[in-house]
Amino acid sequence: MTIRSEDVKALRDATGVGIMDCKNALMKANGDLERAKQILREEGRELLAHKGREATDGRIEAYVHHSGKVGVLVEIACNTDFAAKSADFLEFSRDLAMHIAAAKPRYIAPDDVPAEDLEQEKDIYRVQMEKEGKPAAMIEKIVEGRLKKFYSEACLVKQPFVKDPAQTIEDLMGVLASKTGETILVKRFARYEIGEDA
Repeated sequence: MTIRSEDVKALRDATGVGIMDCKNALMKANGDLERAKQILREEGRELLAHKGREATDGRIEAYVHHSGKVGVLVEIACNTDFAAKSADFLEFSRDLAMHIAAAKPRYIAPDDVPAEDLEQEKDIYRVQMEKEGKPAAMIEKIVEGRLKKFYSEACLVKQPFVKDPAQTIEDLMGVLASKTGETILVKRFARYEIGEDA
């Protein structure tokens, strides 16, 4: 089934959820906008993206690998101290810090990738495609596909979770948002590894 871009935009405007998640929800709902909203809510996406409540509480989690050569600090925000102290939030925080140590994300989300970095990636892909003799009409589609792979490798929320690659970090955040009924945001992180330049 073909999903119209204007429907994706309408769903995104209504929920604040990412474009790909909106498109997937519309696919599952056979193009029905109201059913797609319900699917997003069931998956916790709407809570995750909801901007109406300020996420001013949360916690800073630290992780140091047993070798002592890799360490992580991550700030995870939510709406209340009650949620920040819940067992689910604490478990997510620990898992997230450990995941960052293992997966080496460079950014939190696709929106955080600087425009010049994005253009540089696109240019590399275009040159590769041209060298492979791909037709010009196909190159841009291939570049978009490669960018999705780039996001899944470089952006924390798009990365497959190291303990369960069937789920992304974004999926885990959606589950936690559903359990707590609160906005869940990764505000910032720092990863340190012996021998790496700052």
